[in-house]
Amino acid sequence: MDARLNLMTSPVGAKFFKYINSAGKVLTDSTVPHATQELVKLRASQINGCGFCTDMHTKDAEAAGESTQRLHLVAAWREATVFTEAERAALELVEQGTRIADAAGGVTDEAWTEASKHYDEEQLAALVGLIAMINLYNRLNVIVRQPAGDYRPGMFG
Repeated sequence: MDARLNLMTSPVGAKFFKYINSAGKVLTDSTVPHATQELVKLRASQINGCGFCTDMHTKDAEAAGESTQRLHLVAAWREATVFTEAERAALELVEQGTRIADAAGGVTDEAWTEASKHYDEEQLAALVGLIAMINLYNRLNVIVRQPAGDYRPGMFG
């Protein structure tokens, strides 16, 4: 399968990615634990059916030392005992933030309050940005049907 459009080689696409990747680096460099960031990106990608991002974030998490057990359980995190309370709060926030069209009112006060117990204001800002950013990447890749499976950690920088 080939992508409908190569956004990386298109002049407009390349310029666009330059800016969103710069914004993404601000979020990656935040104090939100790297493992939590990868879990958040993986869960949103699963929900959105983005094979490319699911492949990427699974491999990036593994390369950073994440266990395969935890990665296999991300889709069923509520029933899994391998996630911390902070990670569970972040996973709830990403689910509600990704599925905003499914619930009138968007993210619940309960989900926000729980996340606020584990993350300070700067970390919450980073999580909100991270959730928005991964949803953007997911939509770009799903629209162009970006194939999955060939990603290698570090291939984009």
